[in-house]
Amino acid sequence: MRFLFVHGTGVRRERHDRLFALVRERLTAGFPDAAVESCYWGDRFGATLGAGGRSVPGLRRPGPDAEPDPVDAETAEWALLVADPLCELRVLAEAGWESRDGGDGEDAEDDGFAMPGVQPAGARVLGLLAAIPPAPPRAGDELGALLHGTGLAAGFAAALETTARSAEAARAGARAADEPQARELATALARAVTAAALARAGAEADCTGAERDRLVELLGTRLGGDARVPGARAAAVLGRLALRVTTQPLLNAWRGSLTVGATPALGDILRYQARGHDLRTFLHARIAADPAPTVLIGHSLGGIALVDLLALAAARGEAVPGAELLVTVGSQAPFLYELGALTALEPGAKLPYGFPRWLNVYDRQDVLSYLAQPVFPGDPRVTDHEVGSRQPFPACHSAYWKQDSLYERIEQAVAEAEIG
Repeated sequence: MRFLFVHGTGVRRERHDRLFALVRERLTAGFPDAAVESCYWGDRFGATLGAGGRSVPGLRRPGPDAEPDPVDAETAEWALLVADPLCELRVLAEAGWESRDGGDGEDAEDDGFAMPGVQPAGARVLGLLAAIPPAPPRAGDELGALLHGTGLAAGFAAALETTARSAEAARAGARAADEPQARELATALARAVTAAALARAGAEADCTGAERDRLVELLGTRLGGDARVPGARAAAVLGRLALRVTTQPLLNAWRGSLTVGATPALGDILRYQARGHDLRTFLHARIAADPAPTVLIGHSLGGIALVDLLALAAARGEAVPGAELLVTVGSQAPFLYELGALTALEPGAKLPYGFPRWLNVYDRQDVLSYLAQPVFPGDPRVTDHEVGSRQPFPACHSAYWKQDSLYERIEQAVAEAEIG
C-alpha cells in the first residue's frame, strides 16, 4: 500500500518540503509498512506572471511620505460613511462646536439668554429633515428622479427615518446654536441620509460619485445648508481616520505588491481552471506508475484536480489503476461542483461508477473547505469529516496536518476500504 500526497494552491518547493515532511512523518507512524510519496507540481504547473505584472495598475507602491490621493481620501470617507452612516453626526453629537467664549458648546436649551419663541438653529434643521417626503416622485422633482435613477429610492424612507430619529441627530441638533453650525449640521445630515440609502441598496445601487454628490447637495439645500463640502468639524476628525481604517486606499496603494504576492495562490486556481488537463495527465502518470493500492490525499486545489481526474477516468470506463481511496482536505471541489465549475461533473450529475471511496475533511473556520455529502446525497462512497484547529482563517487552511483526528480518520477510512 502507498500514500500519494498532492499539495494545494500557492505551494512552492520550500513550503512543500516542510509540509510533506510533516505529513510523511505522521502517516509513516500509523502505517509503517506503507510507502508515502508526494506529487509536487507547483514549479511545473503553478502560475507565474509572464509579463512581470505589467498588467497590474499601480505595481509600484508610493513611498511612506507620499500625500494621499484626493480620490482615495474621498473614497475612504464614503466607505466609512456607508459602513456607519451616523458616524459624522456622532462626532458632532459628542464633540459639538466650540462656543464663542472658547468653551465647548452646550445644548441650546441651556442658554439663559435665548429669545422666547425663537427656534434654535439646529432644531430648525431637524424640522426641515422631518418634512422631506419619504416617497419622492419619479418626475417633476430632481431629488426624486435621481433617487429612482440610482436605485436608492426603495431604501430612502428608511434612511430618512433612521437618521431623523437617531440620538446622534438629536444631540447634534441641540448643540448647533448658530447659522454656521446649522449649515454644517445640514451637511452631515444630508451625507448620513445618502450613506444610509447607499448601505441599504448595497450592490443593487447604480450610483456614480457625481450622482451621490448631487444627492447630498440637493438634500443639504433642502435643509438650509451648503452640502458641496463635508462639515469642517466632522471631516477634520473622520478624514484621516477613514484613510486608516477603510480598505480601498490600502488596496489601491498596495495593489501591485498584493497581486504579485497573491499570484501563486489565486493564479494556480485560475490556471488550473483554464489548463487543468496537463496537471491531471501528470497526476495520472504518477498514480499509475506503481501498481500498489494507493490512498490519494489532496489538499485544496490538489483535491479538486484529483476529483476531476478520477471522475473523468471513471466516466470513460477507465478507472485510474490503484486508486482505492480519495481523501480531500480543505477542498473546494464540492463548491465548484455546485457552481458548475468542476471540469468532470455537471451540477446534479452523480459520481460515475468506478469512482473510489471519498473521505472529505473540512474545518468550518476554513473558508476554502466545503461539504461533499450534501451535494452527493445518498452516495455511500462519500463521507465528510470535520476537524477543528481552533485557528482563524487562513491559518486553519494549513493546520489540518497537525491534527491527530485527521490521521485517525484516515486510518479508519483505510480499514473500512480494506486496503492493505
